Amino acid sequence: MRIADLEQLVAAHEERLKDRVRELVEIESPSDDKEAVDRAGRLVQGWAEGLGAKVRRHRQQAYGDLLELRFGPEPSRKSSNGAGPNRVLLLGHLDTVWPLGTLRKMPWKEANGRLSGPGVLDMKSGVVMAIEAVAALRSLNVQRPVTLLLVSEEEVGSPISRPITESLAIDSSAVLVLEPAQGLACKTARKGVGAYTLRVEGVAAHAGVDFELGHSAVREMARLVEKVSGFTDLARGLTVNVGVIAGGTRSNVVPAECVAQVDVRIRRVRDADRVERSFAALKVTDPACRLTVSGGINRPPMERKQGTVKLFRLARRLAAELGLDLQEAATGGGSDGNFTAAMGVATLDGLGAVGAGAHAPQEHVLTRHLVQRTALLAGLLSAI
Repeated sequence: MRIADLEQLVAAHEERLKDRVRELVEIESPSDDKEAVDRAGRLVQGWAEGLGAKVRRHRQQAYGDLLELRFGPEPSRKSSNGAGPNRVLLLGHLDTVWPLGTLRKMPWKEANGRLSGPGVLDMKSGVVMAIEAVAALRSLNVQRPVTLLLVSEEEVGSPISRPITESLAIDSSAVLVLEPAQGLACKTARKGVGAYTLRVEGVAAHAGVDFELGHSAVREMARLVEKVSGFTDLARGLTVNVGVIAGGTRSNVVPAECVAQVDVRIRRVRDADRVERSFAALKVTDPACRLTVSGGINRPPMERKQGTVKLFRLARRLAAELGLDLQEAATGGGSDGNFTAAMGVATLDGLGAVGAGAHAPQEHVLTRHLVQRTALLAGLLSAI
């Protein structure tokens, strides 16, 4: 099978691809709205069932259901690399960062070679590309065992889906992640992500009458902000950002409480323990104040390892047959591919759409890349 044949098949259904992206974008699906995410899931499930998928819905209470779609025959042998059954796992998510009603301000638009709308890049186009890639293989009677897992809460850290993602990954030869490309590049490395909350309890007092009796939680937090910001080590790829602070009640009251939310990024797995120890060792300067630290590293880093490099080289060779010069990139953002890569399963990320503006009002996908990138995804599925 030539990848050019896959490209022709995808091109023949380009309008269907774009129409489906529009359908999915116009079903708004913020992470915190279970019913909305489930509506998006039912739409994709219908497309998958049309391709003969076996469907399993992992039902949830607080978040949308997780959708496990299995295509092709169940493998009866181990893969040639010994990594597990010869099934490929496609990872995606149905949720977006955009609240219900965003479409009124940011409606679907196709113009000037762009598809625009909330979630179009991150990552509803990638979901549709996966369906169309499987459809192209099916048209050529390529019976590749593929699992497409679509989770419902990736944008809020995958608090419920991680065990299912890891369970499916361990039984797969490779994982392909449908997150957007980095420019035109695939992602072979991602930073790990941590989230910490610092809470200081002080002693309230009237700022004019009893100032000396007060112990300011805000002042104590200011000292802590300087301390944790100093954990940053750019040479190691370790960054600490205090992004949100809230404290106090009125300007004439010595504040009794202050809370800070901290984002941490690490490039190396071994830095996780260093970060954990640093936060655990934090102490207040004012003994009348009390500090509580919660949180931790919730996504391990996706380090550039041999299995990922091998997948990238295969993707690069296939892309060259399509006339594409595929490059690789690293990013500071995390994805569910971080989980699978940390398990030692070969993982290649950034195989979704090409565009810009994820999580921003200018979010868009460049239509000129949709066909070739979908053909590349299909070619990878058939070649692994």
